[in-house]
Amino acid sequence: MFDTDVYVRRRRALLEKMSCLNEGKRGIAVFPGNAEAPQNYRGNDYRFRQDSTFLYFWGIDEPGFAAVLDLDSGDEYVYGDDVDIEDIIWMGPQPSVASKAARVGAGNSAPYREFDKAVREARAKGRTVHFLPASRYYNTLKMSSLMEIPAEDVRKVAPVSDGDRTLTASEELVRAVVSMRLVKEECEIEEIDKACDIGYRMHTEARLGCKVGTPEQEIVGRMEGITISKGWGVSFTTILSQNGETMHNHSHNQIITPGRLLLIDAGAESNTHYASDFTRTYPCSGKFSTRQKEIYDIVESANELAFRLAKPGITYRQIHLAVAGHILEELAGLGLVRGDVEEMTAAGIAGLFMPHGLGHNMGLDVHDMEDLGEDYVGYDEDQKRASQLGLGNLRMARKLRPGHVVTDEPGIYFIPALISKWKEEGTDRGFVNYQALESYHDFGGIRLEDDVLITADGARRLGSRRLPVKSSEIEEIMSRE
Repeated sequence: MFDTDVYVRRRRALLEKMSCLNEGKRGIAVFPGNAEAPQNYRGNDYRFRQDSTFLYFWGIDEPGFAAVLDLDSGDEYVYGDDVDIEDIIWMGPQPSVASKAARVGAGNSAPYREFDKAVREARAKGRTVHFLPASRYYNTLKMSSLMEIPAEDVRKVAPVSDGDRTLTASEELVRAVVSMRLVKEECEIEEIDKACDIGYRMHTEARLGCKVGTPEQEIVGRMEGITISKGWGVSFTTILSQNGETMHNHSHNQIITPGRLLLIDAGAESNTHYASDFTRTYPCSGKFSTRQKEIYDIVESANELAFRLAKPGITYRQIHLAVAGHILEELAGLGLVRGDVEEMTAAGIAGLFMPHGLGHNMGLDVHDMEDLGEDYVGYDEDQKRASQLGLGNLRMARKLRPGHVVTDEPGIYFIPALISKWKEEGTDRGFVNYQALESYHDFGGIRLEDDVLITADGARRLGSRRLPVKSSEIEEIMSRE
């Protein structure tokens, strides 16, 4: 938890942003926190993780809380239940709800049931209730009940200023929250640096574990143990696989095999829930084959190119396209594609080899705020998402500003099913050399990812140390371990 004034300042800023609404459309902004979620029976719950926006504005990292910000009066209310004797038996004495509210600068507190009453009373008086799209089922069902709308509408977003609007999440509140959380405060950057330092340690442990004959599951266990001993835990489900051509491969049932590549995409959360997200790809034998090194070095140079280009004023879409062009130029040198690089880039040919975007926003969520709507988070109002594979999957396209935190994660993958589909449908428009690609069908994939802070005059990689990334550096280190 940060100092009290951090939360007070954030809520005041949100109030100011929402003041642009006509007085009759302000009403209240509601923030239901997350509840406990049972794995199989009550009392045997999944590990609790608070809603990130609730954490950002209200700071209380416990289940069973909600909050309301009155956008007309500026009053703030925190709702939660004080413990009774049965709770004390199992949990021990706990601070009061009033003291927790005071800790984050909110002067009013009440039992949790009063939250439901406050929302219903506001609606009965004709006041606008602004809420965010819910990600957890408990909050989805709660807002569905309170707003008397279908559960699926809780996750839809529309402007409340539209007089014909059906009840959905508030676009005005979404845009206000996104505008604040996108630009990280210094206290947040410090926490992300901490998460990156934990991520450095977990990835170092993974590299040490990359030995022929070792079960993938064992490596994952060693990595994730570090995240729990040094922070809150993993920031997302660990990807560790020798089938790196599968983007989100969460199966860890193989044994490290000579000649293959091990792709590891994993991150940690600090104890305050700020995330890191790194990817490295290692030769299972400790040394890259000639072909593996050729592809690896292209990805490494693409990662470096993106970092060099990152600065305020340029859009991340432009950087993605520059990286796509670079990858195509290098693949042309290997005879895998042919033709004018600008024409291939415009035609989206890079999507065959990198079907994902260059990166995403990161902060309290590893894909920061995407629960609020990916386009609201990753795209400026004058930008539209492309339809091409690759560019169309770009999660962050915005014009960069100081304080943005983004991932830089280019990759090259050889996905046999996708190659066959493009060949059959002629999607490549003659740019792809399918004959040359035949020998790459069992290659796998390579991705390299760093976390980057946009500064006033450029960018810096987050964390106190950077994981080794050059192929020669990787081979030299693995030969000694």
